[in-house]
Amino acid sequence: MNSSQQASPILELHGISKQFPGVRALSDAGLRLYPGEVHALMGQNGAGKSTLIKVMNGVIAPDTGRILLEGKAIHPSSTLEAQSLGISTVYQEVNLCPNLSVAENIFIGRYPRRFGSIAWRTMRREAQKLLERLKLDIDVTAPLSSFPLAIQQMVALARALNISARVLILD
Repeated sequence: MNSSQQASPILELHGISKQFPGVRALSDAGLRLYPGEVHALMGQNGAGKSTLIKVMNGVIAPDTGRILLEGKAIHPSSTLEAQSLGISTVYQEVNLCPNLSVAENIFIGRYPRRFGSIAWRTMRREAQKLLERLKLDIDVTAPLSSFPLAIQQMVALARALNISARVLILD
């Protein structure tokens, strides 16, 4: 037993099944994640990896099974709800808004406010700090579309860090 397994699991999936018309995507799948661990889901195309990620992230609901976060049952019904629980996913295909600035993409849906308005200066400063943690020196006021895909993926990762994800899923 390693040191991470002496702690309680941060996320557990038990008996997760999901069926689509004519296809059983998951059958009694399980997963246990401990703090500080890194896991890789591997398998052939159609093995259910993406479906399992979507279940954890609240994109789709399982037909059967339980999801426990720090021992408590959860039922995320959207990515926003999963994020509020501390579960964040960064997809290969960036799902950010290319016409918005880098800073706006990092804070989208959670803009810092001051006197009821968006605190633009605070947002830019905090976005810059997050990107510095990733060793990324870019203009946070520039539109996301002005950067290559690799940089856009790093911005998506900064967004996940900004929500203080306890479980970070990289697809």
